[in-house]
Amino acid sequence: MSDRPGHGEGQSMMPTWVRSPQDFFGGIALMAIALFAFWASSDLQGMHGFSFGAGTAPRMFAGLLLGLGFAITVVGILTEGAQLAAYAWRGPLFVSLSILSFAITIRPLGLVVSAFASFMISALGTPETRWRETIIVGVCLTIGCSLLFPYALGLPLQLFPRFLIQ
Repeated sequence: MSDRPGHGEGQSMMPTWVRSPQDFFGGIALMAIALFAFWASSDLQGMHGFSFGAGTAPRMFAGLLLGLGFAITVVGILTEGAQLAAYAWRGPLFVSLSILSFAITIRPLGLVVSAFASFMISALGTPETRWRETIIVGVCLTIGCSLLFPYALGLPLQLFPRFLIQ
């Protein structure tokens, strides 16, 4: 019988030198994001003397993220730790759909409708949503956004759908 829950003998395809797969693959993912940031900022102007260029901060943070990812990967190799857990896709999926729906609906439907709909879509990301409280919070946040962006910050955002304004 194995010391690790849910893993019998011969079931794991993980190399034996990886002692903490969750840390190991988390570190690999952070390093991949850092390498993407280096690539994405490669055409931006860097630092010249003491003046910052547009690419200085992204490259600096990418370097820090690369170092952090490497350190976490080494921890995954050297120390005993958690096995890979099943990834919950529901939360990230609905939050991404919420952002996408807001981007698509903000111009034709206005801030009020798109903000409220976006909040409701993101609430689908968990089965623990209590809908009465979610609707109350959604209305309050929509009112807050409707006051903050066009009035307090002076941004030229349309509040209501175009077909209601004409």
